[in-house]
Amino acid sequence: MNFSELFKLSGLLGRFSPDGKCLASCVQYRLVVRDASTLQILQLYTCLDQIQYIEWSSDSLFILCAMYKRGVVQVWSLEQPDWHCKIDEGSAGLVASCWSPDGRHILNTTEFHLRITVWSLCTKSVSYIKYPKACQQGIAFTKDGRYMAVAERRDCKDFVSIFVCSDWQLLRHFDTETQDLFGIEWAPNGCVLAAWDTCLEYKILLYSLDGRLLSTYRAYEWSLGIKSIAWSPSSQFLAIGSYDEKVRILNHVTWKKITEFEHPATVAGSKTIVYKEVEKSPSVETERLSFPPTRALASSLFSTQSKYDISQVPVSLQHVKPVADRANPKMGIGMLAFSPDNCFLATKNDNIPNAVWIWDIQKLKLFVVLEQLCAVQSFQWDPRQPRLAVCTGNSKVYLWSPAGCVSVQVPMEGDFQIVSLSWHCSGDSVVLLSKDNFCVCYLEREEV
Repeated sequence: MNFSELFKLSGLLGRFSPDGKCLASCVQYRLVVRDASTLQILQLYTCLDQIQYIEWSSDSLFILCAMYKRGVVQVWSLEQPDWHCKIDEGSAGLVASCWSPDGRHILNTTEFHLRITVWSLCTKSVSYIKYPKACQQGIAFTKDGRYMAVAERRDCKDFVSIFVCSDWQLLRHFDTETQDLFGIEWAPNGCVLAAWDTCLEYKILLYSLDGRLLSTYRAYEWSLGIKSIAWSPSSQFLAIGSYDEKVRILNHVTWKKITEFEHPATVAGSKTIVYKEVEKSPSVETERLSFPPTRALASSLFSTQSKYDISQVPVSLQHVKPVADRANPKMGIGMLAFSPDNCFLATKNDNIPNAVWIWDIQKLKLFVVLEQLCAVQSFQWDPRQPRLAVCTGNSKVYLWSPAGCVSVQVPMEGDFQIVSLSWHCSGDSVVLLSKDNFCVCYLEREEV
């Protein structure tokens, strides 16, 4: 495993291009595009203001930079560095911006969610979508890029409109039986749209492409409901994480629950492997000590390394009691992700912030628990194989695969606290992001 040097970063804005050839990062109002393998700078673009969001087009030829404070989006071309485009929403303001799947249209959501403006880079034409709903996940594209669903709110009722992305024609418009629609997400095969209600109402609705209601699922009433959802890559399973610290798995045939995964503070299953991160102080031979110590020796003296021990079950995990009278309590399943081969599901229960739970989907059983020393900030699956990368806000990256688990110290001087990470599409490297810096970790093919 090799690490690049540290590079400056702002706003956690570091993204590999979809084709894997480039890596874009932002330093305040500058956009830096590097070669993903050598990290040589290919292009340097200067924006009008501090960049708050970046997104690659699907063909990796353009990159969008949104400056929400100014209500401006700038688009840069990698093929023609002299060409660029500026979209100014003016007094309407800007709260969100994204690419359409064809990489030639930009969808801007104005302030107060008055409308979504669809800008064409090819024809310079503009279309409008009215009444978009201010919710966490209000726009969803099918994986093949043919259809777009938009959550809408009009006359105090929730609706979903489905558009054809090739010409932005309305295909279907239907009302959803929700109190306060919170999010929508297509199954990977593009046949089913999941729409779920606010956390005050446990309700998830499944619609077909033509707007028919296929099924409604409610696990319980009169308590905080759904917190997160994830489709399996095969579209066969829908995992629903909720505030009651459970994940429920629905199947794609009847849309009924096939099992539920509990996240108790004590792991008792005899077949479950619990990897516990333990700190070990580095051993330094006294003969090597010089005064003053060299920088390399000083950093190795004071950096604590860690490794994983296998704990004997039952194991008690560190449990946090949520503050009951605050909004967005730290409880329930906040993170969910299926592995690309459909074999595993990784979850995090916010009541037990230091643990990652890995479930075997074929056996529908808990397989592994990783207990970290610090709270888990982010995890993501390798896009090519069942390998999970985890970061916990320190200078280490953790990798799990069915073969085992490793903790790797990033060899950097100074404070490098990894709070987010993102895999390269080949699975050969990971970009590790901290508040002010990033580095790239290169993996050999058969590691872990």
